[in-house]
Amino acid sequence: MTQQMSPDSLSEIIIKAQDFFRKEIIPSHQANTKKLKKLKEFDLNPFLDKYKASFLMGNDNPESIARALVYPRVLGTSINTSFGNKLQKFCHEVLEGFSSTTSGIDIEFIDKIDGRKKYCQIKAGPNTLNKDDVKTIKDHFKAIKHLARTNNMRIDMEDLIVGVFYGTSKDLSSHYKKINDDYPVFAGKDFWQRLTGHEDFYQNLTDAIGDVASEIDGSQLIEEVIDALALEIENELKAKRL
Repeated sequence: MTQQMSPDSLSEIIIKAQDFFRKEIIPSHQANTKKLKKLKEFDLNPFLDKYKASFLMGNDNPESIARALVYPRVLGTSINTSFGNKLQKFCHEVLEGFSSTTSGIDIEFIDKIDGRKKYCQIKAGPNTLNKDDVKTIKDHFKAIKHLARTNNMRIDMEDLIVGVFYGTSKDLSSHYKKINDDYPVFAGKDFWQRLTGHEDFYQNLTDAIGDVASEIDGSQLIEEVIDALALEIENELKAKRL
């Protein structure tokens, strides 16, 4: 029979997650967005920048170029990087009840599906693993198994897992699948259900984060960044014509 965390424990995770998003993710994202006022923050591609501006806005004036540069960074790279960089802190603060003192392990918990203790490395999403991470993770897990044998503890391979905060098993990159050949990888709903015992907790958690997101309107900040960047692009283009 599936075990379940209490409603109070679930609410505590959700409230802490919302607070974390407000205090950590949003301010970091805003700070990274402000940096984009400077042209030096971009890896310019003279072959494509004007094309991307025209494709997006129908012209290649400085403002359009600025928008084509800013939008992908603000809505893609910047926020994903902020979330990924703060993942360890999320585990420490939001999932503090599961914190691990084992080297190479982020959290430890009793799997609410199979009742076994899991030693878990946390990753953000289904495509946030690099090729080199595969060997690193497997080496950590091998070291833990060796230490367990030395201490006469039994840790099976299925007790060493990777938990992916969002996505599904079918979304996992080939790097994750290489790990999954030896050690289980659980993503999104599957991971959160094993942690909490509640099938719908993943949806509840993402909805709660969505509620925090609805409090934020960054449109004015983005326009300020685009205006400043467009001016710098215009001056840069003028200088090249002289």
